[in-house]
Amino acid sequence: MEIPKDQIATLLDSDLYSSAQILGSFLVSSSSINPETTPHLKAENLIFLGDALLREREYRRAIHTYKQALQYYKIIPKQNSTASRSSLSNRSSSPNSFNISAINENEVKFKIASCHSALNETRAALVEMEGIPSKARTLQMSLLMAKLYRNSRHNRFAIACYKECLRHCPYVFEAIIALAELGVAAKDIISTFSQGSSRSGRAPFDHVDSNRWLQRYVEAQCCVASNDYRGGLELFGELLQRFPNNVHILLEIAKVEAIIGKNDEAIVNFEKVRSLDPYVVTYMDEHAMLLKTKSDYSKLNKLVHDLLSIDPTRPEVFVALSVLWERKDERGALSYAEKSIRIDERHIPGYIMKGNLLLSLKRPEAAVIAFRGAQELRPDLRSYQGLVHSYLAFSKIKEALHAAREAMKAMPQSAKALKLVGDVHASNSGGREKAKKFYESALRLEPGYLGAALALAELHVIEGRNGDAVSLLERYLKDWADDSLHVKLAQVFAATNMLQEALSHYQAALRINPQNEAAKKGLERLEKQMKGVDPDAPEEDEENEVEDADADQEETELL
Repeated sequence: MEIPKDQIATLLDSDLYSSAQILGSFLVSSSSINPETTPHLKAENLIFLGDALLREREYRRAIHTYKQALQYYKIIPKQNSTASRSSLSNRSSSPNSFNISAINENEVKFKIASCHSALNETRAALVEMEGIPSKARTLQMSLLMAKLYRNSRHNRFAIACYKECLRHCPYVFEAIIALAELGVAAKDIISTFSQGSSRSGRAPFDHVDSNRWLQRYVEAQCCVASNDYRGGLELFGELLQRFPNNVHILLEIAKVEAIIGKNDEAIVNFEKVRSLDPYVVTYMDEHAMLLKTKSDYSKLNKLVHDLLSIDPTRPEVFVALSVLWERKDERGALSYAEKSIRIDERHIPGYIMKGNLLLSLKRPEAAVIAFRGAQELRPDLRSYQGLVHSYLAFSKIKEALHAAREAMKAMPQSAKALKLVGDVHASNSGGREKAKKFYESALRLEPGYLGAALALAELHVIEGRNGDAVSLLERYLKDWADDSLHVKLAQVFAATNMLQEALSHYQAALRINPQNEAAKKGLERLEKQMKGVDPDAPEEDEENEVEDADADQEETELL
């Protein structure tokens, strides 16, 4: 029975992979019972079937099928295999290329490696890729090789492969970003472009790109990777002027703003991206985290709903779900964060979210592991903050101080890194004077840094200098519409029995953020104080009412 081989190629080229897979099974079955079918044809038929399985994401079956093909390939007479390789010397090695007229062993190995990579089997994928001679590797092969080496922490080999990608083509942005994160200097990355030009006989890169915007992009990524966030933002800002409304640049700017705590600016840029392209998923989990800090649950709900309808398989979607569920069920939120890491073990926001949830669940030792996971991928301010707070939560002062000093060394111009060191010193009474100096240094470096002002004010209160705390905080009122600022002022006024002023600030905090729990609880205590009732005295009737309400709620849910 004759099976039309050209038809499976048509199906594959038309992206009809399910039909191609079924036809491929007929093709393989037919050739297996025909004694006249050569090993070459059997191998070719199996590759057709493997390609269909690969595109259907049936990776295990694809690997098995490709390996069967290679077994037949090994018994093909040498002159035929040589002819096969040479006939395909100019064909793309992409898994999307299915018009197979002959067999290329290197392409089959690449496809097997691609399947192992999709299954997060890095070592098995590397074994296949290392079997391909370096001279035979295409651009796509070099990029996969680089990613596999990086995932295996063989950074020197990864850098060599990423540079090889840029010699092929200077616009492989994945390679540029990876090299920046691996600590390669901007000038070294840029010099790789010209090496590729001279080797291929193309015009020198500087002449091709007279405005040098790509060099600026490289410099921006290197700034961000080395924690020079201010420099990175300036360079990305320049690029945005040249390429207005560029979604990628806006996302990069918003991501950096989120990392350094410029939350309002980051939210504006994320929302601008969504207005330009409502189907973007990249970095939208960062956007979700920021919306939660603002307690903007209506926007957060809509964002998560939109992301689920766009692509529910992406790690960003599971981090956003984790953010949404945190308020309702922290353990459920933790499972979503862990799912994001299972999907992509290099997804940093998943580790950050997991660490924060573990801290909230009073599991600081486990939180340390999560934050270390984020730091190994790319150290940034948030992973340092998470480590410091985790160590302090189980009284590992020495380790907390070491992590804070690491942050200060990595980011010498960061007021937030200085504050971290201050936080460690402030955690014990003997270090308060040192903490004060670090907070004051942070404010000299960044006078508008509210976090340092709040921390310094707290020190003033602890040491009985309530007037100093009030005068410090009131300086920020004209520039900051921030609920935490009003809560802190309210707490100081309540402690000094200035109850009317405290009431005013608690109400201001709730106008800004109606979900602020500290303001709600503070207001309840204040109302008791104003009635002359001890705010710490238990009220049996009130507790009974709460218990009755909880029981009613449980009954309603059961019904």
